[in-house]
Amino acid sequence: MATLSPEAQLTADARALKLRGWTLALLTLVYFFSFMDRYILSILLEQIKGDLQLNDTQLGLLSGFAFAVFYATLGIPVAWLADRASRRNIIAVALTLWSAMTVMCGTAANFAQLLIYRIGVGVGEAGSSPPSHSMIADLYPPEKRAGAMGIYATGVVLGAGFGAIIGGVIANAYGWRWAMAAVGLPGIVLAVVVRLVMVEPRRGLSDPPSATPQDTSLPSLMDGVRSLLASPAAIHLILGVTVTALIGYATANFGPSFMQRSFGMTLLQVSLIYAPMLALSGAFGGIVGGRIADVLGRRYGVHAQAWFVAALKLAALPFAIAFYLSDDLIWAFVAVTTYLFLSSSYLGPSFSLIQGLAPTRMRAVWAAITLLVLNLIGMGLGPSITGMLSDLYKPVFGAESLRYALLSTILLTPWAIFHYWRAGVLLTRQAAA
Repeated sequence: MATLSPEAQLTADARALKLRGWTLALLTLVYFFSFMDRYILSILLEQIKGDLQLNDTQLGLLSGFAFAVFYATLGIPVAWLADRASRRNIIAVALTLWSAMTVMCGTAANFAQLLIYRIGVGVGEAGSSPPSHSMIADLYPPEKRAGAMGIYATGVVLGAGFGAIIGGVIANAYGWRWAMAAVGLPGIVLAVVVRLVMVEPRRGLSDPPSATPQDTSLPSLMDGVRSLLASPAAIHLILGVTVTALIGYATANFGPSFMQRSFGMTLLQVSLIYAPMLALSGAFGGIVGGRIADVLGRRYGVHAQAWFVAALKLAALPFAIAFYLSDDLIWAFVAVTTYLFLSSSYLGPSFSLIQGLAPTRMRAVWAAITLLVLNLIGMGLGPSITGMLSDLYKPVFGAESLRYALLSTILLTPWAIFHYWRAGVLLTRQAAA
């Protein structure tokens, strides 16, 4: 990459900072499309199951391990490239690929074809998050980073929610194949916008002067792995976010099916009632939680952000249990929206803390390693295990087998709470050293 003169660099830095709100909005929109294309499958599972004659284990594999193994592992080489090349261009190419593969999913005639196209979606989406995390960390200083990451993280719940809304409405009228095309095609247009108008910041732009290394040499991938393994706090944060993701991917993937099977809701009702409620409560919780985490970090130190997430997860757990044990639809809605509001704030503080611990030239690699573990275990095992449990529970619980499979997954929450608590302890010791 060409080196700018000092005057030109100052001008480029000023422009990047001036437009950082626009860049964050574009990155969030890309993340929105990522999760919309990923979670469109959840609202279509019942139609796909009937059309292609699949079981719950196969449905779990489509959303879980088969997708995650390519999405997660390819994130590492993409992140290595993102620490060296244009992050904007990588995101634009990735968005084009996964959007096209989403469209192709609608042409699948059997499980094998659908699996191949879903793998294609995973390959494309591997190029989105690591460079995005790196850019956000460069655009926002540590005291504002959790809030910015919290805004970015709304792409998760809003993308999943709108994927269910749009996919459900279109599938109800025209079938699941047209729903795939409807969410995939606009992403190709967005990719052009990203390539033409997104401004990429200088690496380390918003770090304190003392945190910006003078050595501009490029570290190797193994340097990134070694530096992360040398940070116990980062390891606990990654484990905490991974267990949380396992629960989240399982419950989000099978949530629409659960509402249809256990509460008798129609596809359209799930799309127009259940999905919007969850999207709004999750997005609101993510934004508010990120802002509160910023305040706590400034007032008490960044360790407070890890403990904040642990406290919210502890408060959310009873509402999750109540949701899966409820037989009343109204109380179920109250429980699940409260649960999602409290639990959805974990992404902003988690990724902010990990990026804050990462060396400046290794941020994309640290993000990719985080996402590798998170997605191989969280996305890979969450839906897959839950689908298998549902099939295993069927002889005992019959039509309610999915209810108890999801409840079993939710009960892993204390494991995640421990890792966030421990990360806070280690961050406190690190600050005092």
